[in-house]
Amino acid sequence: MSASETRPQTNTAPRCYRCFRPEKACFCDSIPAVDNRTKVLILQHRRERFHPFNTARIVNQALSRCDLISEHNLDLNRRFETMSLSQSVGVLYPGKEAKLLSELSPAARPEQLIVIDGTWHHAKTLMRDIPRLQTLPRYRLAPETPGRYRIRREPNEHALSTLEATVSALKAIEPDTDGLDRLLDAFERMVDDQLNHTPSAKHWRANQSRRRGSPNVPRVLTRELQNVVVAYGEQEKGERLDRGARRGVRNRFRAKPISWTAERLVSGERFECMIQSDSGLEHDFLKRLQLTENHFADAVSIDTFREQWRAFLRPSDHVAVYHPNTAKLLRNVDAEFSDTLILKSIHIKSHTPSDSLESFLNSQAIVSRVEGNSRASLRLANAIAFARHLNEHEFTPQT
Repeated sequence: MSASETRPQTNTAPRCYRCFRPEKACFCDSIPAVDNRTKVLILQHRRERFHPFNTARIVNQALSRCDLISEHNLDLNRRFETMSLSQSVGVLYPGKEAKLLSELSPAARPEQLIVIDGTWHHAKTLMRDIPRLQTLPRYRLAPETPGRYRIRREPNEHALSTLEATVSALKAIEPDTDGLDRLLDAFERMVDDQLNHTPSAKHWRANQSRRRGSPNVPRVLTRELQNVVVAYGEQEKGERLDRGARRGVRNRFRAKPISWTAERLVSGERFECMIQSDSGLEHDFLKRLQLTENHFADAVSIDTFREQWRAFLRPSDHVAVYHPNTAKLLRNVDAEFSDTLILKSIHIKSHTPSDSLESFLNSQAIVSRVEGNSRASLRLANAIAFARHLNEHEFTPQT
């Protein structure tokens, strides 16, 4: 009998679909109803939508006048462009021209406040991709005490969660509103409960399947291979700078993909797309990629690529790439629609991140099945071979 047959099976704990916490840790009953006068509109980055510690959901559940929209940046922009806003509306976002809410007279306070929900990086991309936001007045806070969001990393001690920022803003705009302090109490309960939570020792044996060979191999590679899409992209030609010059460049070159190819591991379904480039297609550059200008005869725009890539992916998919720079290509053009796995970061006893992928495959006598003559075809095949090796060799249960 195999180890997998004797291992106890564990079921997913029942979950509350309002706070997205396990039912045992649900704190919805402690969230107060706050009858706020100021309209609050939360624009949520899509990566925050199902985050277990997201606080915008708590705000939306508590406030009587609150709407929350969660979409990809481009879709969020389309919806926001046609939305009807109050005449006195502003966005809670720091900047040189942002007014301090606590210093405004009652007549100067906004009737509607737009709050951006996401990490600081996500907030910047939303401001960049939603032009209408850039035209609105900005308001800021001046926290006197450190933020209490101790379960997620913040850029500095005075950075606030979406809930803390919204409560602070409403206290400045409508200080007589009841329930805001109780909303902070509910938030602190969530934080304290999480900090006090420790995994039960009885589940240690059931988790051994994840520990075989390596402690950091994602479960999707060992148990959910049908949800893995391996991808590789070539980037456009950028200006080469020496090391000294690179130190002086403040705005780094944001590389964009000029080709993107991927394969769904279980079904073998393929995605291939050539993308138009603004930086030109020089002969020597294409030769290095083992491509010609003919390959780009039907190249599409970045927007078209983004839509085609999004249509190819399924909600349960995880995109696996070998090198983090490949993942950056998607991020740079806002085409990162699924969780991304960096295969190079996975430590197993026979592979370290310092190894080149080719040398590792050769050392293990692993043969890649290359479909095509380009460099991208070879590198995608190597990444696929490595992903299959993790699944089929390092993690096969021993009998």
